[in-house]
Amino acid sequence: MKNLIAPHASETLKPLFINDSSERDAILEQSTSLSQLLLNSAAAANTVMLGAGYFTPLNGFMNKKDAISVANNMVTTDGLFWPVPIINLTTDIGSIKESDEIALLDPNVDGTPVMATQVIESIEVLTDSEMLNLAEKIFGTTDNKHPGVSNFLNLGNILVSGPIKVLNYSYFPKDFPGTFATAPEIREMLNKAGWSTTVAFQTRNPMHRAHEELCKMALERLKADGVLIHMTLGKLKDGDIPGDVRNEAIEKMVELYFPENTVIISGFGFDMLYAGPREALLHAVFRQNCGCSHLIVGRDHAGVGDYYGPFEAQEMFNQDIVKNSLKIKIFSADHTAYSKKLKEVVMMRDVDDHSKDDFVLLSGTKVREMLSNGEELPPEFARKEVAEILMKYYQSL
Repeated sequence: MKNLIAPHASETLKPLFINDSSERDAILEQSTSLSQLLLNSAAAANTVMLGAGYFTPLNGFMNKKDAISVANNMVTTDGLFWPVPIINLTTDIGSIKESDEIALLDPNVDGTPVMATQVIESIEVLTDSEMLNLAEKIFGTTDNKHPGVSNFLNLGNILVSGPIKVLNYSYFPKDFPGTFATAPEIREMLNKAGWSTTVAFQTRNPMHRAHEELCKMALERLKADGVLIHMTLGKLKDGDIPGDVRNEAIEKMVELYFPENTVIISGFGFDMLYAGPREALLHAVFRQNCGCSHLIVGRDHAGVGDYYGPFEAQEMFNQDIVKNSLKIKIFSADHTAYSKKLKEVVMMRDVDDHSKDDFVLLSGTKVREMLSNGEELPPEFARKEVAEILMKYYQSL
């Protein structure tokens, strides 16, 4: 068996999900007598990621010192490289006190069932200026129009830290059967496929021709065994395409246009942060935990609006702290588009004799408009079979 890349800062994965069903049932039963805390969606997503081993080697939610250290310097107080604070913020702690064990309730499932338990190591308040500093460091801005910032600043300022035991993966296994997978499950898939060089492609959108070709370029140039198309299944911003539609479109594209046994499609239960460079680093950490050797980092990776430079995310990986901490490498990509001159999809930086008019470029707004009106997308931009799935969705709105 070929060896997979080791998890981040650990010999083995550390999923916090309680695998033993009788132990899980016992904890669930015991949780009925515990104080309860209703999580917000961001903390619930962190819980799923901790449970699924994606956030190895963390054992729960960070305290204030660690959160500030991670925001300012990308390391915890004990020196672990981590790019984004993994925290449980709330607006109201009720009667919960330090050293309590509490039940964490899922805000995203009807009836708010218990999704985890947490031993409270500390309850700390973040001042307004500390919250703004965290936002500035994570998102590079404190502008409330940034969807990540406005969400973050509304989570509350009471920080509840301590280790957790995860009892379920929220709505993800039910809503995305066959797509949602944990980090150990993905490692198992890669082992079974016999892949040691795997390129991860992060997406929150359906994949057009440019994305398809980008994955194929990475496969070829890195002489990789395969591509993990790994999609965000959690909360997105308004206007983003829902996970089930995206999933169907990607599956159709892979089935028809990729060589057999070169792609694994999967998804993870996390809400998009839109944190650009910092989120790109987090994407790299948890793809390393999945066993991927490379991550495609494109133009404005995980960005939104004009908040980040086009290659700012790629530049983050040149920092010594990143190079010394992560084993996973990146495949740096430019914008890809169909060249009318060459009659193929190219990376824009590879063709310096082209002007903008030599490419088939459509904005997201234009694509949505065309699909909503039942207009076919140019075949150079999108595969017909993929466009049909998206058109059906837009016309149903």
